[in-house]
Amino acid sequence: MTDARFEDGREAPLNLGAMDADDLSVISALTQDAVFPAQEMRWDRQANRFAVLLNRFRWEEGPARGTAPERVQSLLVFETVTGVASNGIDRKDTDTVLSLLSVTFSETDAPAGHIELTLAGDGAIRLSVEALEVTLKDVTKPYMAPSKKTPDHPA
Repeated sequence: MTDARFEDGREAPLNLGAMDADDLSVISALTQDAVFPAQEMRWDRQANRFAVLLNRFRWEEGPARGTAPERVQSLLVFETVTGVASNGIDRKDTDTVLSLLSVTFSETDAPAGHIELTLAGDGAIRLSVEALEVTLKDVTKPYMAPSKKTPDHPA
């Protein structure tokens, strides 16, 4: 019998949840530099759910990200959403590609608050939520980043 080796392991797709600001900071770091077409955002008012299908850079790859940078499609889902507002986004231009810089939470009347998705180019999306409940789930296999480069600012 031989010992397990690191090389023998397989990475599983991410499936993370955030229920507080500390958890959300992990999701924010993992989604930094994710890109998505504006048309890939959906707010289901009846279900109080806002979702974004994004192409996430795989920051968790560590040193490998420098030699073989990968992206993966992921669903970023926010529950208990009661309102959505945006600034600096032309929602009529369906070809617009947005780049996510960070995701933060500001409590207003515990446990309610605002989640802000800060975008490159001074854009932002603000979600009013009854409570912080966020999931990040990879939904495809990783693929080589089309640019074949690591974004300039690591998480």
